[in-house]
Amino acid sequence: MTQKIGVKYQGFPSDEELAKIPGVPDAERIKRGPVAFIECAQEIPCNPCEEACPYGAIQVGKPITNLPKLDPKKCVGCGNCIAACPGLAIFVVNGSKDKAEISFPYEYYPLPEKGQIVDCVDRSGKTVTSGKVLRVIKSPKYDQTAVITVEVDQEYINVVRSIKRLGGPEHE
Repeated sequence: MTQKIGVKYQGFPSDEELAKIPGVPDAERIKRGPVAFIECAQEIPCNPCEEACPYGAIQVGKPITNLPKLDPKKCVGCGNCIAACPGLAIFVVNGSKDKAEISFPYEYYPLPEKGQIVDCVDRSGKTVTSGKVLRVIKSPKYDQTAVITVEVDQEYINVVRSIKRLGGPEHE
């Protein structure tokens, strides 16, 4: 029996799907500074990321079911697209410093605090390392979706995609 993997079966993209996504920047661009990392693998009618980008770095076009394409030369890593994505599939990564910085949407309470050490998780929710919270942005324009930025070792830049939910039974 073939193991069923990928966003359709697991809720997150497989490595094979990630390799085909036109919104993923290459390693060289990641090393130059903040850049969007779009893990949208499903062709569904959606384009809020395109509308949220003030630099024209994300293009869905027509039909609206196209996967979002990232122009890494235009992307400045502002993060406006992160909270705009209803699928929570956009991150901003920065590989230009000693430690990697990863920004992601976070819709749970309580929110972490700046400076807090948190458990960082991969796409499947498995804890992979600890990280330091650098920023917590809760802007009215983000419609109740906070954007968290954590600092982790560089080896986790393509792995960490969120943090373990705070305040659950494992934290009491």
